[in-house]
Amino acid sequence: MIISEKLYGEFEIEKVLEDLILSKPVQRLKGIHQGGASYLVNEKWNETRYDHSVGVMLLIKKLGGSLEEQIAGLLHDVSHTAFSHVVDFVFDNKNEDYHETIFNSVIINSEIPSILEKYHYRYEDILFDDSKWTLLEQPAPELCADRVDSTLRDMHEYGQISLIDVQTFLNNLVVIEGKMYLQNIEIAEWFVKTYYKEVIDFFMDPLNIYGNDTLAKTLKLSLEKEFINLDDFLGEDDDLIQHIKSSKDKEIQDHIRRLNQNVKVKEDTTNYNLHRKNKVRLIDPSVFNGNELIRASLLSERVREMNKRAYEKATRGMYVKIISN
Repeated sequence: MIISEKLYGEFEIEKVLEDLILSKPVQRLKGIHQGGASYLVNEKWNETRYDHSVGVMLLIKKLGGSLEEQIAGLLHDVSHTAFSHVVDFVFDNKNEDYHETIFNSVIINSEIPSILEKYHYRYEDILFDDSKWTLLEQPAPELCADRVDSTLRDMHEYGQISLIDVQTFLNNLVVIEGKMYLQNIEIAEWFVKTYYKEVIDFFMDPLNIYGNDTLAKTLKLSLEKEFINLDDFLGEDDDLIQHIKSSKDKEIQDHIRRLNQNVKVKEDTTNYNLHRKNKVRLIDPSVFNGNELIRASLLSERVREMNKRAYEKATRGMYVKIISN
C-alpha cells in the first residue's frame, strides 16, 4: 500500500499497517476531531484523530522507527472518545487522560488483536507498554512523534506555518538512542514558538474554550438526564451530536443550540461569562550542542521567555465574554 501524506511525503507501508488502517477502530477516527467541539464553532478547525494517527505512524517510519513502533504510533489514539478531550471536561478530569484509562479495554474488545495475531504479533507486547517506544512518546518537555505531529499538522492546516517550515524542521531532527532531538538552537526556538501557537493560542482561543465548555455542559446534562450513556462516547462526533439534537428535552435543546458557526466571543478578564483552565503543556526540547544534549532554555533567553509567558497564561486560564450565541 502506498500512502502519500502532505507533511511527510510518500511511503510504501507493510500489509499489517494496511489492515490496521482499514480496521473499524482506526477508520472511526476519521469521525473524531482533534479539537473536540472546535469544528462546531469554526468549520475550518477540522483536523481528525485519523489524520494525526497516520501522521504519527509515518513520522516514526521516516525517522527509522521499527515496524512495531509504527504500529503503536498508528494505534495510540484509537481509544479517544467522541470529541476527544471534551470528555475530560465532562468528568472534570484534570489530567485529560480519560482515553488512556480505557485504552486496554478498547483494544481487547476490537478486531485489533486478531489482525496483529495474523502477522504473528502479540498485542500486549506492542500496545500495553509505550515506554519502550521512545520515538512515539516522551515525557514533556521533550519532543516525541505524538507531540511533534499534532503541532505541525494543526499549525499547517490552520495557516500558521508552511510546508517549507515543516520540511526545514524535519531536516533538523536527529535521532539519538531512539529519541528525537534538534540540531541547533534556532530550530528549537522555532518549534517552541510554533508549539505555543498550538497549545496556547489555539487551544486557549476564546472561541475554542467556549465551544468545548458548552459541549461539555451539554454532554454532562445529557448524561444526568440519561439521554446518553458512556457507550455513546465510543461512536463518532456527528453521530453523538445528531443523537443529542433529536432529544425532546427543552433544557438539552437550549444547550445544543448554543453551538453554532455564528457564535461571537472575546477575551475579557473583568466582564466574563466563563473561565476555564486547560492542562499546562510546556516544551523545552534538548538540542545536540557539540557533543552533548542541552535543554533549549539553557541556550536561549527567547525560549525561557516563551516558556514563562506560556506558563503564566496557562495557569491564569482564559476568561471568555460571550457577545452572541
